[in-house]
Amino acid sequence: MERLTDLPEVLAQPADPIAANDYDSFAEAYSAENENSLVNAYYERPAMLALAGDVAGRQILDAGCGSGPLSAALRDRGAVVTGIDASTGMLALAKRRLGDDVALHAVDLSDPLPFGDDAFDDVVASLVLHYLEDWGPALAELRRVTRPGGRLIASVEHPFVAYTIKDPRPDYFGTTSYTFDWTFNGQSAPMRFWRKPLHAMTDAFTTAGFRLSVISEPQPDPAARELFPDDFHALSTKPCFLFFVLEVPALAAGSGE
Repeated sequence: MERLTDLPEVLAQPADPIAANDYDSFAEAYSAENENSLVNAYYERPAMLALAGDVAGRQILDAGCGSGPLSAALRDRGAVVTGIDASTGMLALAKRRLGDDVALHAVDLSDPLPFGDDAFDDVVASLVLHYLEDWGPALAELRRVTRPGGRLIASVEHPFVAYTIKDPRPDYFGTTSYTFDWTFNGQSAPMRFWRKPLHAMTDAFTTAGFRLSVISEPQPDPAARELFPDDFHALSTKPCFLFFVLEVPALAAGSGE
């Protein structure tokens, strides 16, 4: 993820939708940037972990685990973690980080998941759903593998960001794609995301059978103020990501379902 001050300029650059999102081609560079960047290490991951709370002993699916930094943090807090990602290059880096502590699978979220019903207590989906035009099939599968009483904890690009920085602005109420080039560690990569209005996001969650528990727009870790003095103010005063906690309703006593 680019520095916030760079983001509008980055989004103004064209990207080839056909070649976009090829994480295998830039796995090492992206992972290195993600490890200690302001928006990932001092904002998005801490927010996801705070929303997850006490995870000791819980079976957690990290959907879109990348090179495994969130999986590692959850494991270190006592969770039993399974990771999936569409990029074999990112999974190789995750394997290097996690060893045999986390079961890793090459899985595209657009496809059926290779797990049984009610396999996990929680699912975390960190900055992954915005790669999908249609959230329906993926959310249906995530709901299927989450036990009653479990949670889906998700972060996505804030719907206001792509709307406000494009000129002319798109139809806010439509589902629209936007393309741009990421540049990190001297390497440029074409990307393509899908922006949805807030109500379309919440409707997709509830249609899949989740119950909305939390919508969060958190602040970055205060420690980042001195580490990133140029960008901290922008991140703490402008929308960046949007976070959700979605619950799977617990079965009623004696329902037998």
